[in-house]
Amino acid sequence: MSTIFLTGATDGLGRALAYRLAAGGHDLILHGRDAARLDEVAAEVAQRGKSPRTVVADLADLQQVRRLAAEVREVADRLDVFVSNAGIGGGEPDGVDRRLSADGYELRFAVNYLAGFALTVDLLPLLRASAPARIVNVASLGQYPLDFDDLMLEHGYDGMRAYAQSKLAQIISGFELADRLPADEVTVNSLHPATYMPTKMVLKSIGRSVDSLDVGVESVRRLAVSGDLDGVTGRFYDRMREERAADQAYDLGARAELWRRSLELTGQSDPF
Repeated sequence: MSTIFLTGATDGLGRALAYRLAAGGHDLILHGRDAARLDEVAAEVAQRGKSPRTVVADLADLQQVRRLAAEVREVADRLDVFVSNAGIGGGEPDGVDRRLSADGYELRFAVNYLAGFALTVDLLPLLRASAPARIVNVASLGQYPLDFDDLMLEHGYDGMRAYAQSKLAQIISGFELADRLPADEVTVNSLHPATYMPTKMVLKSIGRSVDSLDVGVESVRRLAVSGDLDGVTGRFYDRMREERAADQAYDLGARAELWRRSLELTGQSDPF
């Protein structure tokens, strides 16, 4: 069975996915921002499978993100799968106005993209040492081209645009990383898990659901552990079907620029 690190495990898709993976016998490392809620989920997960390890951090603070990666490395001697799931939506309950992270970055870009990027870079040695390993980015069909002259959306801010930009950044970065890594070491794929699942984030911002939570859970579970994805990398999926992402994701110049800027913004060295 795999050792899997899952961010955003205390609610919605992440919580339901943790239950499913635990029932499948996998060893889980679960992340949450609230220690009490994380303990509650861990207890419920333990009833379905092995007792998970837990790590707490606010992904809006890169210092905590770097500490989180260090804690994962401390509690795990191998890491087969990293599921970058935590994020905030484009509206309520996280607000529609432009807000900043602890590091002064636009909040949705910081939480939805930069935190996952920083974790990926810091965990890459452990993932490569555990080969064959997988990275799964929970993104979206909602994608908006990045403006490299205004990545932090200081002009004409819109919450849904900020969300969609952060999700496309996940996909672009995933494609770039997939090109840099041998597929027999680590595969990197992104997906739109489902459309408007009945999560707190969706119901408060949209007011209705379309797909069930089970659709999203199974879509992510498949990319994380299914044998039919062995060696498959650099793809974007709409639920269970491979799909083309927004055009900018295939622009090699945009990929290189986002990679450079991401290292600069997170203060990390290029791992390659």
